[in-house]
Amino acid sequence: MNNEKYLKICELNNYIKSILDQDLFLNKVYLKGEISNFKNHTRGHLYFTLKDETSRLNAVMFLNNASKLTFEPEDGMNVLVEGRISAYPSQGSYQIYVDKMEPDGLGALYIEFEKLKKKLATEGLFNKEYKKEIPKYPNRIGVITASTGAAVKDIMSTIKRRYPLCEAILFPTLVQGRDAAPNIVKQIKRADSFGVDTIIVGRGGGSIEDLWAFNEEIVARAIFDCKTPIISAVGHEIDWTISDFVADLRAPTPTGAAEMAVPTVLDTLSMIDNYKIRLNRFVKNMVNTKFITLRNLKNSFVLKSPMSMYEIKEQKLDRLVDNITKDIKNILIAKDNEYKRLQMSYILQNPLNLIFDKKVKYDLLINTLKHVNPLGILEKGYSLVSKDNELLKDSREVKKEDEIKIKLYKGEIKAIVKETNYEQI
Repeated sequence: MNNEKYLKICELNNYIKSILDQDLFLNKVYLKGEISNFKNHTRGHLYFTLKDETSRLNAVMFLNNASKLTFEPEDGMNVLVEGRISAYPSQGSYQIYVDKMEPDGLGALYIEFEKLKKKLATEGLFNKEYKKEIPKYPNRIGVITASTGAAVKDIMSTIKRRYPLCEAILFPTLVQGRDAAPNIVKQIKRADSFGVDTIIVGRGGGSIEDLWAFNEEIVARAIFDCKTPIISAVGHEIDWTISDFVADLRAPTPTGAAEMAVPTVLDTLSMIDNYKIRLNRFVKNMVNTKFITLRNLKNSFVLKSPMSMYEIKEQKLDRLVDNITKDIKNILIAKDNEYKRLQMSYILQNPLNLIFDKKVKYDLLINTLKHVNPLGILEKGYSLVSKDNELLKDSREVKKEDEIKIKLYKGEIKAIVKETNYEQI
C-alpha cells in the first residue's frame, strides 16, 4: 500500500492557513456581531465569539491591539470589528484576528450611559443627602417638556384634576435631537428663577436614542445645581435615564410625576377633617386638665387657710434662729476652753524652762559629736596609717619597702617600711 498520497492533519491545516493568508479579501474584513463567550486572558489577550442570528465565528484580539480599546467588552455587546481571517492549525479551525473594535449602535450608547453614570456617582451627584424634599402643598409647579404631545397633556390635566389650587406653568423645550439637551438646561435655569415650588422634567416614551437628551451630562449637572426640587419623569416605568438618578424624585411616568407633585382634593379634605377631630380632642383634653387644676387649687389648704402658710414659715424661722444661737454658743464655749488650755500650758507658765531644755539637748549633741569625731581620737595620741589611700588595719597588708602615710592630729608622716611583724591577737 502506497502511503505517500496521505497527508498529515497538520500539513492539511497549514496548507489551508497558507491559502487564507494569501487571500487579499480575507486580509482585511469588516464584521459586525454580538460578543459571546468573552474571556480576558491574564496576559491581556481577548478571546471571544462573534455571532449573529444564524452563525458564529471565533475571534482573538492580542494585547497590543486590546490595550487601545476605550471600552470594556462583555457578553451581549454589539460591536464592529476590523481584522484578518486566518486558520489556527492546531485546532483545525479558522478565526478572525481583530485589529480594531468599537461598540455598535445601542451598545455604544449603553457604554456611554454606564460611563457617565459611574462618573457622576463617584462625584456624589446621586447621594441621598443632596435630595431635596418635594413640597406637599405647592402653589406653583413648573413643567419642562415639549409643548405638544401626550406628556404635557397628562401632566397638566392630572394637576388640575387632583389639586385645582395649584398653578401649572409650562416651560416648553425640545426633548429630542441635537439641540434638546442645551434647551432643557436653559429651561431648568429659567424655571428655577421663576419662583415655582416644584419642577417636573420629562417626556413620553421612546427609544434610547429618543430619550438620550436626558442622559447628557449638562442636563444632569443642571438638575443637581437647581435649588428648586425636581421630579424626573422620562419615558415609561422601565426606562431609566441619568436624570432619574440625579433628580430629587423619580416618577415612573409623566402622569405619575403629576400625582407625586400634588395631593388630591379628597385627600386634602380628609386630612383637614382629621386635623379638626384631633384639634377638638386636644382642646377638650386641655380644658378638662385646666378645670381639674383649678378645682384642686380652689380646694387647696393654702387658699382655704392662707394664714397657715405664714404660721408654718414662722415656726420654721424660730427653729432656725434657735439652731443658729445654739451653734454660736457651742463655738464660743469651745474657743474659751481652748484659750484656758493655752493659758495653763507649760510653755506660757515657764518660758525659760523651754530654753533650758533646748540648751541641755544642744550640749548633749555636741558631746556626742566629739566622741565620734575622728580628730578627737587623734588628739589623744592615736594615728591613722594608710597605704595607697587605704587605711591599714593589719600589718600583713604591707611588705618591706612599701611607702605608707601616718596621719597625726597635726600633720602627717611618710615612711618606708623596713620590717613587719604580725602578732595574732
